[in-house]
Order: sequence, then C-alpha cells, then structure tokens
Amino acid sequence: MDAKDILGLPKNSFPSSADKKPRPPKESQRKPDGISREVYALTGRMPPLMPSIDASQLKKKHPPHEKITWQWLPFTNSARKDDLHLYHWVRVVNGVPPTGDYSFAKYNKSVDIIKYTDEEYEKHLTDPMWTKEETNELFDLCGRFDLRFVVIADRFPSSRTVEELKDRYYSVSQAILIARAASSGDVATHPLIKEPYNVSQEMERKRALSMVLSQTRQQERKDEEVLVEAKRIAELRMASKVTEQPQLVVASNADAEVTERAVPGETISPSNVQPPSMVVPSATDNASTLASLRMLRVYLRTYALDQMVQASNSSAGLRTIKRVEQTLQDLGVNLKPRVPTKAVCAEHLELRREILTWLNLQKQVQYKEAEGSSFRDGSYGETPGTPKLLRGADQDRTFIPDSMNFGVSSERVGKKDQKRKAHGGPPTSAHKRPRKQKASDL
Repeated sequence: MDAKDILGLPKNSFPSSADKKPRPPKESQRKPDGISREVYALTGRMPPLMPSIDASQLKKKHPPHEKITWQWLPFTNSARKDDLHLYHWVRVVNGVPPTGDYSFAKYNKSVDIIKYTDEEYEKHLTDPMWTKEETNELFDLCGRFDLRFVVIADRFPSSRTVEELKDRYYSVSQAILIARAASSGDVATHPLIKEPYNVSQEMERKRALSMVLSQTRQQERKDEEVLVEAKRIAELRMASKVTEQPQLVVASNADAEVTERAVPGETISPSNVQPPSMVVPSATDNASTLASLRMLRVYLRTYALDQMVQASNSSAGLRTIKRVEQTLQDLGVNLKPRVPTKAVCAEHLELRREILTWLNLQKQVQYKEAEGSSFRDGSYGETPGTPKLLRGADQDRTFIPDSMNFGVSSERVGKKDQKRKAHGGPPTSAHKRPRKQKASDL
C-alpha cells in the first residue's frame, strides 16, 4: 500500500509526456545595434532609461590624416596655490599635446569674504560681547572653510555656538557694506542687506526640528490622526456650504420670477404683488469664496474669477444673470477678461455688481410705474359679487338685482304669448325653417 492507495488515486493519475500541451515558442528579440550581448542581457531585455549612443557614432571612422595617440603627460591645476605637478593620460592628435588650463579647474569656487581695516573696526564693529582677536579669528576660519560654520565652530578656540558665529559674521559684513556705500540705496539689493540673519528665528527653527525628530512612533500616529480629523472637518464644512448655495439660488430665482412680472402695460394688484427688493451682492459671499480658495493653496486666477462671479450672482435669478451678460456684450466687454490680472479681475467684478444694481433699480422703477398706472386707471381685478359701474346714459338707471328682475321678465313673456295667440296661434312645424343637418345626424 502506498500514498495513491490511501488517497484513492489511480495508478496513472499523473499525465504522461504525450498528454502535455506544447509550450508556445518564445518570441526571440533581436539585440539592438551598438550594444554588446552581455550588457543587453543585464538590462533584462528592456529598453534603457537613457538614450543609447547612436550606432553610427560608434562605427564612425576618424579622418585618415589624423593620428591619435594616448600619452602619459604632466599637468598643473590653476585652482591650487602650490606648483604641484601631476600626471594623467591625454589624447594627443598628430603628436601635438593639448594646451590650456586643467579642465576641472573651473569648478573650483570660493566665497568672497569681506575684509575690514583697524579703523573700520574701531569705528563701526566694536561689540562688548566680542573682542577684536575673536573677530579676526572668525573671519580667517570663514575664509579657510568657505562659511561651513559647523566646521568653523569645531575649530574655534572659544566656546561659541554656531548661531553666535553666524550672527557675528553677518552683522559685521552688513555693517561694513553700509559704511562703505555712498547711500543706502546702493546696497539695498545686496543679499546680506535684503535678507538679514535672524538669530531668534534660527534657534526656534532648530528647536522645532529637534522636537519633530525626537518624536516617537506613537506621537507621530497621534499627529497623523489629528491631521486626518482636521481634513475631514474641513471637507464637511465645504460640503455644507455647497449644499446651502443651491437653496439660496432657488429662493432668489423665485423672487426674480415675481418681480419680473411687474412691467408697464399689465394689470397689477398692489395687494397681491410685493415690490422687488434690492439684490446687491454681499461681501460675506465673496469673503467665504476667498476663504475656500485659500484652502486650495494653488489655483488659477480664471477659476477664482468664476467662483467670485458665481458668488456675486448667487442672489440673482437666471434671467437677471443673462441680462447682465447681455449688457456686458452690448458694452463691448468680454465675459472673461483676456488678461486676468488681479486689478483687471477686481474691475470686472465691480462692473458686474454695478450692472446688477442698475437692473434691480430698473425693476423697481417699472414696478412703481405699473402701480401708479393701476391707481390712475382704476383697473383692479374684479371680485365676485361686485356690481359693474355704469357710464353715460346708463348712469341714471337704477341697478336692480337679478332676483328682483325675475317677476318683470315673466310678465313680459306672458304678454308676448297673448299677442301670438291673437294673430293665429303659435307657429307650426311646417312654417319653421328647416335646420341644417349635421354630420352627427347622418
């Protein structure tokens, strides 16, 4: 008994080699030109990140009149102060070695340290916290180590912090520049004058940085949770503002529909229609829009202009907005400025507010004119049960209700029947005019 018998498997449960499916042949990728097979195998048969050298450059042949050799020749470096001779391999063409300075000497850059005289020190640079010997030593070390103040503080003879060394160096340099300048405007753009060194800010920055670097993983997780919660609250506030704006727009559209009906030539009842209110964009909408834009940190000025226009039009109806845009087109003003600078956008918004105020005033004037015409004409809406006014000859007649006229009309009908009987009775059906047949009778 073996494992197959225990598991109940047949003896020939494994497929034979004849039953195996043939594997598809691998697609052979051709090695590109200009690269060796070993290097191409190391790339994993993937294209290189950087463009390779063109194969034509690799097979380029030199002109026949040029004879190129490599020679071991000495050279000097102008960046060094001593006359040190070193050797390297040099490409020599036709036996003429290259001339000129060392190719890497151009990368040797040094800091220009301001030097002062004894008279300038006594006149402008005296400080009770620093002696002249310490100041001279500081400037010598700054020239030797190219303002690497960490190295300077390590080699400074007295116990001075890096911030103290920086403050002394930059304050002395700033005082020398101001003293040597003919006027303050000549050195106003100098980096040392334009951005002076602040000791307290530098110390506070390092303290905050050390506090962040000394945090444990638990404190970092708590900070992340606080940031996530703050982001969630900000998103909820933004969502609530977005949901409140459509409600304000719907209410303003309803008011605009009522006020736009008040035009001259229509009958208006002052008891049913309220006068249109002045719709002037408030500063709170613009302030809330600016606050929401500041949360984005980076945004296009055209996008900001669209948001400000929507905020200013939030209290107006759709027809009013279209009339504002039509007025802008009539004035020859683009709906969106071609050069949306800060000043142009501000003037564009101010123009839209003035047009909106003008349209609202125009609506109020129309309403007042319609109300005055209704008072002059007396064309109020008729209420049921109100008798009509009689004019001309009918004014002398006394108004009689329908209930009182019922008896008089019955007497007149009786007199007509008597006259008809006296003349030969009522007309028969033969004397009646035949009526036209309708399509329904056919």
